[in-house]
Amino acid sequence: MSIKNQSRNYLYIMMPAFVFLFLKTNAQQDQSYKGFVGKTLADSKEYWIPPVTAPKGAPNVIWILLDDVGFGASSSFGGLINTPTIDSLANNGLRYTNFHTTAICAPTRSALLTGRNSSYVHMAGFAHKLLAAGFPGWDGKIPSSDGTIAEILKANGYNTFAVGKYGVTPDEEDNDAGPFDHWPNEKGFEHFFGFLGSQTDQYKPDLAEDESKVTPDGRHLSEQITDKAIFYIDRQKKAAPDKPFFLYYAPGATHAPHQVPDAWRDMYKGKFDEGWDAYREKVFANQKKIDLLPAYAQLPDRNSNIKAWNTLSADEKKLYARFMEVYAAYLSYTDYEIKRLIDELKKTNQLDNTIIFVMLGDNGASKEGTLYGDVDRSLFSKPLSEDDNIKYNLSNIDKIGTPAGVEVNYPLGWAQACNTPFKYWKQDANSEGGTHNPLIIFYPKGITGKGGLRNQYSHVTDILPTTLELLGIKAPDSIKGIKQDPIWGTSLAFSLNNASGPSKHNVQYYYIFGSRSVYKDGWKAAYAFQPSVHNMLTSSYSVTDTTNNEWQLYNMNEDFNERIDLAKKYPEKLKELKALFDQLATQNKLYPLITWDDVNEKIKKGVTVPHATPASK
Repeated sequence: MSIKNQSRNYLYIMMPAFVFLFLKTNAQQDQSYKGFVGKTLADSKEYWIPPVTAPKGAPNVIWILLDDVGFGASSSFGGLINTPTIDSLANNGLRYTNFHTTAICAPTRSALLTGRNSSYVHMAGFAHKLLAAGFPGWDGKIPSSDGTIAEILKANGYNTFAVGKYGVTPDEEDNDAGPFDHWPNEKGFEHFFGFLGSQTDQYKPDLAEDESKVTPDGRHLSEQITDKAIFYIDRQKKAAPDKPFFLYYAPGATHAPHQVPDAWRDMYKGKFDEGWDAYREKVFANQKKIDLLPAYAQLPDRNSNIKAWNTLSADEKKLYARFMEVYAAYLSYTDYEIKRLIDELKKTNQLDNTIIFVMLGDNGASKEGTLYGDVDRSLFSKPLSEDDNIKYNLSNIDKIGTPAGVEVNYPLGWAQACNTPFKYWKQDANSEGGTHNPLIIFYPKGITGKGGLRNQYSHVTDILPTTLELLGIKAPDSIKGIKQDPIWGTSLAFSLNNASGPSKHNVQYYYIFGSRSVYKDGWKAAYAFQPSVHNMLTSSYSVTDTTNNEWQLYNMNEDFNERIDLAKKYPEKLKELKALFDQLATQNKLYPLITWDDVNEKIKKGVTVPHATPASK
């Protein structure tokens, strides 16, 4: 017999011993295995790893995130748009008056889901090909080392559901062939029903369920996602009544297109005929009355790009009032759909054991409707003159709010009104008007002073650690064997029953395609960035004086809505904050700073991100 054959036979004979030794050694090394592997079943002791379960009585958790809602839109924060369901949650919970988002949707959503800054998790811009780039902070692909709230809660005994807008799936994955690495189901959600992009038609949505595209049924999307959320919850509770759930409820509302069911569309008919100037004054008075604003607060001047309401023609007033009537109906209708969800929790005796976070907007009110409003012209339509734009919209006024109005968005005057008491709007990372949104926390078992106000500085990255602390869950060191990055946000749990406790989130940077700011201990440095090319995509209505595009400095403790620029008075403080911005930008993978001018160049060149995976972490 050859040496080769002798060796092979020896291995065959000894293999069972090797296998036993390997199993025994590994059983000894695996401290979590509490059984014993013997040579026979009689000599062995079985052990089954117990399933992970949440603590008995653990609360359900719901995150509600609306889209493009300004600080002064809802009645919950002094606005003139009725939101009785959200009002009730606020009146039986807490209003947070100093909460911040990133100024635009995908960065806010990525920061919310992970508790880390958007550029750190690769979402400095968007997951869209046109607005992503092949750099670690910009490729639009949230890494596995930055796990989501759904992944954490699922591993701690929760069922996890998401409905509505997801907004952080790369374009090249948004199809039935995948890959599905960045779909909700691969990021910890056991079930998903909604759309993956930034915007969709509310009657003909680009709809997906779990990991498949599905056909919409013709009803308004908000009704469909609410039905699905209720279905997921009820089905789970029938199978496991004591198991808690996490629901991420993120309707497309109130992002464009503003489309509303027939029964709701005219509920505000004639209610906004006084115009945007009167709206701002009324809302500002309401906000002061309910102590949302500091006693010294003053209403900023109307933006110089916006005409005074009393100077508009009768046709302009008719047109612009209609845009706002439909927008208001859209927000009130969304509140009604939230009511359906809340009513289901009441009916099944779950509401008192549910923590609900309501974020009224992923950024400030939208400036993307331009000065004149939009009915059905896309961002890339050829610009019209002022007269032609008004004539076009007037000829299509009956489309506003209907399924035929595929791009409906209100004009800039209403965006400023809905952002009362702040200047500027969505996309403006330099301004509170872009980043300052209402937050409500409702938790019957955890809040003693119902209806209270909280003024601590907070940021969207704080929602995840707040949730974990309230549930008694530690942020994991690893998820599925992948080491996790540190959480950026700080928990707000301390503030639930401590109105006067000092802020714990004391440093934060903001950046959206050129506009930027940095906050530290009440001081804020801001740079507006004026795009050199003005089109509907850039919507460059940020800088009141277009010749003034320098860094500005504000003392937010004395000037919460940025009326007094202190840059010349305190140059050393500005220098300090600019250096801090550079430090944070480097730490959070924000460089290179990509601006709207760079995006415009990509548009002109027809450049898009390739389907191959861009720079990894």
